[in-house]
Amino acid sequence: MLGVIMAIIDTSIVNVALPNMAGNLGAATDEISWVATGYILANVVIMPLNGYLTALLGRKKFYALSLAVFTIASFLCGTANDVWTLVFWRIVQGIGGGALQPTAQAILFESYPPEKRGAAMAIFGMGAMVGPAIGPTIGGAIVDNFSWPLIFYINIPIGILAFVMTMLFIRDPAYIVKPERGADWIGMGAMTVGIASLQYVLERGQREDWFSSASICTLTVVGVAALGFFIVRELRDPHPFVDLKVFGSRSFAAGTIIGVVSGFGLYGLNLVLPLFFQNVLGFDALQTGYALLPGAIATMISMPIAGRLTSVMDPRLEIGIGLALFAAGSWWMGGLNQYAGFWDIFGPRVLQGFALGFLFVPLTTVALSGIPRAAMSNATGLYTLVRQLGGSLGIAILELIQTRREDFAQSVYAANVTLSNGPVGTMLHNATDRVRAMAQLATMVDQNATVVSYDYVFRICAIVFLVSIPTVMLLSKPKKAAATAEMHAVIE
Repeated sequence: MLGVIMAIIDTSIVNVALPNMAGNLGAATDEISWVATGYILANVVIMPLNGYLTALLGRKKFYALSLAVFTIASFLCGTANDVWTLVFWRIVQGIGGGALQPTAQAILFESYPPEKRGAAMAIFGMGAMVGPAIGPTIGGAIVDNFSWPLIFYINIPIGILAFVMTMLFIRDPAYIVKPERGADWIGMGAMTVGIASLQYVLERGQREDWFSSASICTLTVVGVAALGFFIVRELRDPHPFVDLKVFGSRSFAAGTIIGVVSGFGLYGLNLVLPLFFQNVLGFDALQTGYALLPGAIATMISMPIAGRLTSVMDPRLEIGIGLALFAAGSWWMGGLNQYAGFWDIFGPRVLQGFALGFLFVPLTTVALSGIPRAAMSNATGLYTLVRQLGGSLGIAILELIQTRREDFAQSVYAANVTLSNGPVGTMLHNATDRVRAMAQLATMVDQNATVVSYDYVFRICAIVFLVSIPTVMLLSKPKKAAATAEMHAVIE
């Protein structure tokens, strides 16, 4: 869990420190954004290799190596004196971090008997779901009170402790065997190019104005072609290094679909909400972190409850409840305006956070329930990758919707700022300084357009979660008899 917490918090903690890094390193906004983008690109490339590398190196050695790479790279990130050195070590850090989450999930899932796997996923979810929410809080506190290298240095003692504990307590299961052949470099290259291209398009598309950019168009074509080649090659290979046949499990395939939606909400809103708090409500970095914190606390409370309920009720019902509650929280958030304060945010954030516990724990438990133990590392790598890509897709779509809606609202409001509009005419007629009055009107137009655009995004999120509820029925209903048989097999 220490590895999971480090890797996931590091995804979000850096975002609030980027302006400080840019000023300290003398970097442009576009250059410093690669500190976040490079880490995510490395993450998504390494995730699907989880099963192959676990089999090649052994679980204990692979997890320990990943921790060592992440920790050493964290130290070197903190010592960077220019932006591109920092980007390089962030990519190395992302290679280590991308393996920590799926490997930890596989270890936890396999270490518990079937009837207690809901509790195991609740433990895992403490880091996986709470990490993105508390990252900005920690980052804001560090940036406001210390210097940005500390956001990397705090990983060092945690990473050392996790490495020592891994060497002492993690064991290699007997059913994990080395691959029957060496690495498929062609397939690996196609996968790397395809996933990296797709992630780049999702990360940078809004910044480069999507398909009006030649690089975005080119990488979209390259990404689709490379991934198509990779999928066909792996499905035809009798010994694939990434086993895509796990998608033949109905629950796993349906779970990944819902995982895209959960990633859409978790990562997408975790980007949009801080922007709303800062751009609309005028919060600073630390206040933004405090505003996000109630949701994280609510998730920590709901996860153990959801974990216990998975053994006494149909997990599909829990997932449906989680989707509905998150939709309600997002719709509630869509009623906020520029005069909202902390307590106006508190209610919808708590509801959203509580919903995530009921969504994540049973979904992960059901999705992985039909996967053989020997294929668990491969499955968790793919499952984590899909959720991460869902998050990137959510961020890209929500940014696009917010920008387009703001432009539209601004044009509508601006068209009504005329002398024939009663309140506007009165304001300008009574103004002692007409230039200042016009500037105030322009500010009001911009502010209201921004509020409308964010409220629109929140309600789009609510609709997405609501319409995804029927997909829960695609999940297979857990069979107690099968679970009991598997439990005896684990004991034996």
